[in-house]
Amino acid sequence: MRILYLAHDLDDSAIWRRAAMLRAGGATVQLAGFRRREGPLPEEVILLGRTADARMTQRAASVVKAAAGLGRSLAEAARPDVILARNLEMLALAVRAKALWPGCLVVYEVLDIHRLMLGDSLRARAMRAIERRLLRRAGLVLTSSPGFINEYFQPFRQTRAPIRLVENKCFYPQGAPAPLRRAVTAPITIGWFGILRCAWSLDCLDRITRQQPGRYRVILRGKPALDQMPDFHDRVAANPDLHFGGAYRNPEDLEAIYGEVHLSWLIDRFDAGKNSDWLLPNRLYEGCRHHAVPVALAGTEAANFLADLAIGLTVPDATTDEVAHLLDRLDPAGVERLREAVAAVPGSVWTTGPEETQDIIGLMGQVAAARGRRRQAAMRRKGWFTT
Repeated sequence: MRILYLAHDLDDSAIWRRAAMLRAGGATVQLAGFRRREGPLPEEVILLGRTADARMTQRAASVVKAAAGLGRSLAEAARPDVILARNLEMLALAVRAKALWPGCLVVYEVLDIHRLMLGDSLRARAMRAIERRLLRRAGLVLTSSPGFINEYFQPFRQTRAPIRLVENKCFYPQGAPAPLRRAVTAPITIGWFGILRCAWSLDCLDRITRQQPGRYRVILRGKPALDQMPDFHDRVAANPDLHFGGAYRNPEDLEAIYGEVHLSWLIDRFDAGKNSDWLLPNRLYEGCRHHAVPVALAGTEAANFLADLAIGLTVPDATTDEVAHLLDRLDPAGVERLREAVAAVPGSVWTTGPEETQDIIGLMGQVAAARGRRRQAAMRRKGWFTT
């Protein structure tokens, strides 16, 4: 199967992980999309333009410009069987690209529900209407959490296309290494990794470490959203129990960074009551794969997921006092017992491989074939051709 993968940010390592997964499943993948940074990319791509973080108007303008010249941009691309569009602006381009190759299947990949899509405002209703209209041309939706299906796609009736759950599991192209396990000793070490965008989490972790200096050590790795936390670097520098180690590579650095921590912080209040409550984040799978004990907030999809497996720690309410009360009961022996429970979960819950990707590619093929049969049947009914 030949897949044209339209990506909103070619500098996002998650894009390249998905491409690697599809290739491991036997697909041929051509990437096209936008960039937000400089420097070399892993391979040659079809560059459609440049965008910037948190600048929706500029991103929309870039998409309009790319759409106008899409035929020229894709002129040298091989005819795809599938156009895979990662998020809404890429879906708009995928629908336009489908006009170049009418028989191909459009697949919509959704890993977050942006706040612009939610609520009863005129803008939110308009955005959902645009998405519904575009989804009429899509044959399949891939999403990473049941929460997105139950709280968004079904209630708002966004699509009649089949929806397939594809979790944010770890993927190791060269094979998964054994988790690095160190003995649990004081201080209790908490890892907050990934896109760091929750101001509440930063404040909470800052406060609990200041309340009991030396009891906890918090390691932060990834990309801080400075538009949401402009004082991030100042607060970390002022607290000796907070340590920011910068960006990391996925999957190359996962073993090392999770091997340093005992607990993995999953709480995110950036879009409280909405996307933050519905998602199943990468760090859920990364942390548990490396036997770090997940810390989640009650009432979220992540907490429900952990409850089904009877693992992890759940904070009953999003207050610093509740977090402090929960963590105060821990000692090294208790943390080790919690880690053993995480380690007992089958590795396939946290890590994916070629077999799961082959299933997804097979589903794409089945959906494409079914749509092709329906299209031919419709053409016969209209008398456009006979066999």
